[in-house]
Order: sequence, then C-alpha cells, then structure tokens
Amino acid sequence: SHHHLAAQFADHSLDRAYLALVWGILSPHKGAVSGNIGRNPRNRKKMAVVTRGGRKALTHYKLQHRLGDWASLVECRLATGRTHQIRVHMASIGHPVIGDKLYGGGVKSATRKRAPKFCELAANLGRQALHAYILGFIHPRTGEKLYFESKISEDLKALL
Repeated sequence: SHHHLAAQFADHSLDRAYLALVWGILSPHKGAVSGNIGRNPRNRKKMAVVTRGGRKALTHYKLQHRLGDWASLVECRLATGRTHQIRVHMASIGHPVIGDKLYGGGVKSATRKRAPKFCELAANLGRQALHAYILGFIHPRTGEKLYFESKISEDLKALL
C-alpha cells in the first residue's frame, strides 16, 4: 500500500485541493502560477521562485469568495508538490497566505483601517490560513478512485 501511494505522489496522480485565505483580490480570478521553486538565495530557511535551479512547480488557482477588497478565499490545486509550494506561489504573485509569517502573510496596516475586525481575527489566528480539503487517490488493492473531503475548520470559518 505504501509503495502504491508513494508512486501516486511521485507521478502527481493524486488529487489534492487546498483552500487558502490570501491577502488581496486575485486578478485574474482563475489561473496558474508556475516557476521553479528552490532555496531562497538570501535566506536559506525560505523557499522562493528562482530563475536558476530549483524544481518545476505549478499551482492552479480559482477565486472562491471575496472578502471585501482586502482578502480572497482561493482554491489551489497542485500539479506538482514542492516544499511550501502554495505559500511561495501565492506570495510570488503578491497575495501571501494570511497568517504566513515566513512569506509575508502578516496583517497589513492599510487593511487594518478598512477591516479592523477581520484583521484582529487574522492576527490572532496563530497559523497559516491554509486548509487541505480534498485528497483523492487510487486504492492500492481495488483500483477504486477514492475522494476524501475535509470541512473547513472553525477558526477559518470565523475569518470568512
């Protein structure tokens, strides 16, 4: 079973979908972010979209819901699976995941004036506003395609 699932991870045949609350409103509302991801040359603890080296990465995104003019609920589907891929790709297009201190997802002062209650909840979230909500894979024995969906957590519901 382990080898079968590991092979699906390796060949990217797993279905994985995430919900992310990001700062700003994505435009266009649907698209893809691509770019090799590797170690950030200025901070080895971070990953980054790099021009040399790294590994190919592709994230498809779709706007699900706008929160005023300050945030978006976005569905992200991975065509690849790199370390911090969603966080790096969203930050690279100017829409960091809310609560992601490593990649710039802290509360913005301009937004604090327009949406004080939202910003207070975001500041107290204590984690990234990222939720793995769909996992689909082929059962190793039966060959049946299985899908599992996880409801969004209460703390993220409060932000919505």
